[in-house]
Amino acid sequence: MPSVISTLIASAACWSVVAAHTVITYPGWRGNNLHTNGTDGQDSLGINNIPTGALSVNPGTNGSGPTFPYGMQWIYPCGGMPTSTNRTKWPIGGGAVGVQPGWFQGHSKAFFYINLGLGTEPQNMSHPMVPVFEILGPANTMYKGEFCLPQVPLPANITVRAGDNATIQIIETAQHGAALYNCVDITFDEPENVPEVNETNCRNSTEPGTEIKFDMVFTTTSLDSSAFTLHIPTIVPTVLTIALAAFWL
Repeated sequence: MPSVISTLIASAACWSVVAAHTVITYPGWRGNNLHTNGTDGQDSLGINNIPTGALSVNPGTNGSGPTFPYGMQWIYPCGGMPTSTNRTKWPIGGGAVGVQPGWFQGHSKAFFYINLGLGTEPQNMSHPMVPVFEILGPANTMYKGEFCLPQVPLPANITVRAGDNATIQIIETAQHGAALYNCVDITFDEPENVPEVNETNCRNSTEPGTEIKFDMVFTTTSLDSSAFTLHIPTIVPTVLTIALAAFWL
């Protein structure tokens, strides 16, 4: 979605505080939470009225109210943004997700989680859509690269119908340990009713200094407490290799 990226790049120089890092470029997002907006509101999971003096809360001045971290990406589940009234259509059999992950320094490496919350006001985001995966960015400073997963499936054992509402949650866990939350509110529809996905609205960057690579995430079996030996690691299979090979490089 080049128009989104262009707008954000143009306005970034005007922000006095830039302290969050991820943009959902496709199919959209709840809203711009790249900087504080001072909103103290209740979201769909009932998070409201963070106590004065809580971690990183600035009470504001002259009765202006909290200015941080309200409306920013560190807030579970959706970066402090309320549920959208203008939802995006998304295919009932799964569809594309695009992300621009490097809006701040420290993101040369990051883990990504993509989850689904069911309903108009999801009460949890506990349905993983893909296994966790790692990205390797081109630099540890801010970069403009994007990646696109053209076919993110529905979670296992989840079925939906056209007209059902849901929320896609994207979590970026940066290499310094911070978890960043973003969401897009969707309405499921038949594939023919969803705008075509192509390299103009969901792409994998190829320009020098913008390339993003993917790395495998490893797991191990249980530690043998009697022998103190670690079993050979096994690679967690992901849908990424197949999906990316079939799409734009």
